[in-house]
Amino acid sequence: MADAAEGGVMRRGRNETEEERADRMWQELIQEVRVAQMGVQILFGFLLTVVFTEKYDDLSGTDQTIYIVTVVLGACATGALIGPVSLHRLVSGRRVKPQAVQMASRLTLLGLVLLLATTTSSLLLILRVATHDGFVPYLVVGVVCWYLLCWFVLPLWTRHRHTSR
Repeated sequence: MADAAEGGVMRRGRNETEEERADRMWQELIQEVRVAQMGVQILFGFLLTVVFTEKYDDLSGTDQTIYIVTVVLGACATGALIGPVSLHRLVSGRRVKPQAVQMASRLTLLGLVLLLATTTSSLLLILRVATHDGFVPYLVVGVVCWYLLCWFVLPLWTRHRHTSR
């Protein structure tokens, strides 16, 4: 990475102003949010239909509770992942893009955590209904560990490995 002293300020990486950086980061964030939104909206839409099937009445009280928790988590994930769009629209033109990018980034991360919880509870419910076997919790934990590795551990490791001195 190139370091250059300009006006007593050390600059690293791209030669861009704070506003240019915010514009670039906003575009990158929106692309990331599009991927996550698609997943959560498909999952949430599917979840909304389950209650209207005959099979729902056959679910145990525990499974119905898991379903309700899953739907609420899906609704919260959807809200968090659509939040950056609303945030951008409401603050656009107010010269607060760097702050908006930071807030949108936090909403996106929260949305990913909620999506993880939604996916976990969905998987738990589906496997409980499909198999009724004692190995279901272990399988769900294995999948959650995989999600944690892919979504958080590897990115944080990469960030630490390649940005720490």
